[in-house]
Amino acid sequence: MRTNFDFTPYRRSTVGFDRLFDMLESGSAAASGDNYPPFDLEQVSDDEYRITLAVAGFRSDEIDITAQQNLLIVSGRKREDNDRHFIHRGIATRAFERRFGLADYVQVKNADLGDGILAIDLVREIPEEMKPRKVSINGGSQEQQQIDGHAERPSGNDNGGEQARSAA
Repeated sequence: MRTNFDFTPYRRSTVGFDRLFDMLESGSAAASGDNYPPFDLEQVSDDEYRITLAVAGFRSDEIDITAQQNLLIVSGRKREDNDRHFIHRGIATRAFERRFGLADYVQVKNADLGDGILAIDLVREIPEEMKPRKVSINGGSQEQQQIDGHAERPSGNDNGGEQARSAA
């Protein structure tokens, strides 16, 4: 399903935002997908997040968490248990795959499974060279900066300068 909004003018005037526009255009198709297992997204602090999935009936060896660049994939597949005979099976044990788009520099910190809840902790660690920094403004010409720094103004003739100093 296509959206009614045309992103073409924005694509022409921006650089490096192709992935964002692709996500916006494909977002409506992904919204109509499967909602199993249910999950919560929580912001714990400014740079820490938690994804909580309800995975009742799954053990830790039946769940796979894969972190790729800007993508987190959580999948589960229940092993067949042929020695049990159920009269009624109400706990969902179907295979699933959930994909979460991650922003740049977001990494998986930890994953815990307990009481049918899978909690995945994420942290955004921006490299030092990518953090905002103060840039000083240099004013004046090169000669003015040397004078302010208590350096002598260079003369056109080094020998003449030496002779003038020795004569004084």
